[in-house]
Amino acid sequence: MGDDKDEGARMTERNKLADQLAKETRITEAQAADLIKMLGTDRNSLLREARVIYRRRLR
Repeated sequence: MGDDKDEGARMTERNKLADQLAKETRITEAQAADLIKMLGTDRNSLLREARVIYRRRLR
């Protein structure tokens, strides 16, 4: 039963992180969520890759 609460808390934190990342880097929340799934929650890595995605979109 405790595992369900832990999983829910992790998802909430990841959702918040995806929202913050999207706002900060101007990518979509879906793209941010995908990056988090692929890279984990290391903020520097997420910011770097989100900026790459944003620059590619501008081309």
